[in-house]
Amino acid sequence: MPRYEYRCRACGTTFELNRPMAESSAPASCPDGHDDTVKLLSTVAVTGTASSSSSASPARPPSGGGGGGCCGGGCCG
Repeated sequence: MPRYEYRCRACGTTFELNRPMAESSAPASCPDGHDDTVKLLSTVAVTGTASSSSSASPARPPSGGGGGGCCGGGCCG
């Protein structure tokens, strides 16, 4: 379930709620009970590393190919 971040205009508290996407724009009360809140625009950070199961040898074009291009050189012939 997505997590949405809100800020209370009355007290300035920032809080998060887990709710269905269909309810993302529904009113939300802050933990202190105020109803004047605004949904914040959240950013997503994706980090990680790619792993490779092959050695560090360069990739070779398929045999018979002219090399390069979007279709392996067939249209540049």
